[in-house]
Amino acid sequence: MTIASASSRTFASLNRHRNYRLYFGGQVVSLTGTWMQNIAQAWFIIELTHGSAFAVGALALCQFGPYALGGLFGGSLADRLNGRRALVFTQSASMLVAAALAGLALTHSAQVWEVFLLAAASGAVLILDTPVRQAFTIQMVGRAELPNAIALNSSLFNASRVFGPAVAGLLIATTGVGICFLLNAISYIAVIAALVMMRDSELHPVDHGDVRPTLLRGVGEGLAYAWRTPSVRLVLGLMLVISTLAINFNVLLPVLAAHTLASGPEVFGIVSAAFGGGALVGALTSAALSRASLKVMLVGALGFGASLLLLAPVTSVWLACVLLVVTGFTFSLYGSQSNSSLQMVVPDRLRGRVLSLYGYVFFGTAPLGGLFTGWLCDGFGTWLYLIVAGGVSVAAAAGAVALVRVGRTALPERTSRLGMGGADASTVTARE
Repeated sequence: MTIASASSRTFASLNRHRNYRLYFGGQVVSLTGTWMQNIAQAWFIIELTHGSAFAVGALALCQFGPYALGGLFGGSLADRLNGRRALVFTQSASMLVAAALAGLALTHSAQVWEVFLLAAASGAVLILDTPVRQAFTIQMVGRAELPNAIALNSSLFNASRVFGPAVAGLLIATTGVGICFLLNAISYIAVIAALVMMRDSELHPVDHGDVRPTLLRGVGEGLAYAWRTPSVRLVLGLMLVISTLAINFNVLLPVLAAHTLASGPEVFGIVSAAFGGGALVGALTSAALSRASLKVMLVGALGFGASLLLLAPVTSVWLACVLLVVTGFTFSLYGSQSNSSLQMVVPDRLRGRVLSLYGYVFFGTAPLGGLFTGWLCDGFGTWLYLIVAGGVSVAAAAGAVALVRVGRTALPERTSRLGMGGADASTVTARE
C-alpha cells in the first residue's frame, strides 16, 4: 500500500462530502474551545476549593449526572427530530453555558455551587446532543464512509485535546480561567455557522420507519435490540465496566498534575496534551483501517488497561507524559472501534436509541466513577486508583477476548467491511 493511497483512505469522508467538510471545519474550532473549558473548569474547582480532589469528582457528578437520569430518553428524541436543527439548538445552549461561566470567572464572583450548577446545565444538553450528533454522521457521509468518519471525528476530538489543554494551561497561568470560558463561548459560532450552511439535498436519507413509538416504548425497543444482539451486548458491557472505573481523566489528570507530580497548571496542560497526542495517533490509525473490528477494539482495551497499570508508580513528569501518550493511543483505538462496531450493525430506525445506550454507559456512569476516582485519589493517591482501574480494565477485556475466541460473539462480516450495505435487526441477530 502506498502512502498516497493510505492518506486517501484515511481522509475519504472529507474528500467526498461537502457537508462533512463544513462540520469538520466547525468542530476544529469548537472542540478546541471545549477542551480549553474542560481544563479550565477542573482547575477552577481546584482553585476555589484549595485543591480538593473530591470536589473535582463532584464536578464530574454534576456534569454527567443529568445524563445518568435522562440519557436513555435522548435516543428516542433523536430518532424523532431533524438532526441538523437539533444540533443548532444544542450547540447554542452550550454556548450560553460557556458565556455564563466566563461572566462568573471574569467578574471574580464565582461560588463553587454556581460552577456545579452550570456543569449540570451542560450535562443536560448532552442528553440530546450526544445521540443526535453521533446519528447525524451517517447522514453526512452515508454508510460506506461511516467508520472512516467516526474515526476522523475521534481524531479531531483528540487533536483538540492536544492543542486545547496546552493553550488552556498557558492562559490559566497568565490570565486566569475566565478567558478560556470566553473563548469557548465564541468558538461555538463556527460549528453553528457550519450547520446552517449545509445543504439538505446532500444529506443521505435514513429510514426511521413508519411508526414512531412513544418515548418509553422507544427506549424499550432499543434495550431489547441491544440485549438480543451479541456484538452490541459485548461492546456495551465492556464499555460499561471500563468507563465506570477507568475513563475518568477529567478527575485524574488535574489531581495527577497538582498532587502526584507536585506541579501547576502548565504541567496540567502538558500531561493533558500528551494524552491527547497519543489519542490523536490512535484515532488516525483507526481511520486508516478498512473496517470496524471487534478484535482491534479488544487489543485497544487490553493496551489501555495495561498502560494505566504502568502509570501507577510514576512520579516523573516526562515519564508520565510518555505513558500518557500510550494511554491516549490505546484509549482512542478502543473508543473509535467501539463506536464503529455499533454503528455498522445497528438499523437506521434504532440508531439514535442504540447510540443513546452507548452514550449512557459512557456518560451516565461518570458521576459514580468520578466520585470514586476523587475519593480514592484523595485518600490514597493516584497510584491506587490507577492499579484498580487498570486491573479491572485488563480483566474485563480479557474476558471479552475469551468470548470472541470461543465464537460466542463476532461482528457480522456483511456489515463490517466498508461499502457494504447495512443489515436490519433480524438479519444481524440471525447471523450471530
